[in-house]
Amino acid sequence: MSLIQIEIEGHVATLMIDNPTKRNALSEPLIHDMIEGLAELREKKIRAVILRARPGIKVWSAGHDVGELPLTRRDPLGWDDPLRKIIRELEHFPAPVIALIEGSVWGGACEMVLACDMVVAAPDSTFAITPARLGVPYNISGVLNFLNATSHLIVREMVFTAQPVSAVRAERLGMINHIVEIDELEPFCQTIAKTIAQNSPLSIAVIKEELRLLESARAITPPTFERIQGLRRMVYDSEDYREGITAFLEKRRADFKGR
Repeated sequence: MSLIQIEIEGHVATLMIDNPTKRNALSEPLIHDMIEGLAELREKKIRAVILRARPGIKVWSAGHDVGELPLTRRDPLGWDDPLRKIIRELEHFPAPVIALIEGSVWGGACEMVLACDMVVAAPDSTFAITPARLGVPYNISGVLNFLNATSHLIVREMVFTAQPVSAVRAERLGMINHIVEIDELEPFCQTIAKTIAQNSPLSIAVIKEELRLLESARAITPPTFERIQGLRRMVYDSEDYREGITAFLEKRRADFKGR
C-alpha cells in the first residue's frame, strides 16, 4: 500500500505523505514512495508541487525513522541514506515545491521542509532540529541546508538546544515564507502554485538549478572535509550515539556521558 497520495489539477500537483501510524517518519518505504511519486510528476511535466501531510495532523513528520539508524560503527547519515535521497530529489525536481505545514516538524523532516522552494505554515506549526537529542552527527550537506535557510546563530541555537521554533519566529527569521490560518492554508498554497504554473516552466527550472548551484557554492578543502568527517566519526563511534538510539527505541530519556 502506498504511503503517499497524489492529486493533480491542471499543471499543479499535491503530494501528501500519509503514514500517520508512524507520525510520517521518513522511513525507507515512505521515501521510496515519495521518490516514485516525484518521478511520476516529473514525467507529467507538473509545474508546481504542494508537499503536505494529512489535514488536521498534529505531527507533520517525526523526522528520520530512528529504527532504521544503525547501532554499529557506520555513518548513520551517508550518501545512500533515504533522507539524503529525498533531499536530492526535491532539490533537483525541475519545478518549485511548496511545503504546506500543519503541526510539528522534527529533525530530518525539518531539513526536508527547508529543502523545498517555499514554506507556508499554519500559526501553531513548529520546527525542531533534533540530532543532539539522539546523539546523531549530522552530515555536511544537511548542515549546509540549515545554513542556507537561516542565520548561523539560529542554526546553532536550534541544533544545540533541540527545542522547537514557532512558525511566528521562523517567519521572522526568514526560514518560512508565510503564516496562514488553517482554513486558508490549502487555498493559499494552491493560489501560489497556480501563479507559478502560469509562468515559463523552462525559465523556472533553469533559475531553480542556478539557485541550487549558487547556494551550494562554498569552498571547502580536502583536509577540511576530512576533518569534518573525522569529527562525525567520533560521534557515531561513541557510547553516546548508541545510547541515544537505544533510549529512543526504549522510549526513555537518554543518559549521555560525553564519550
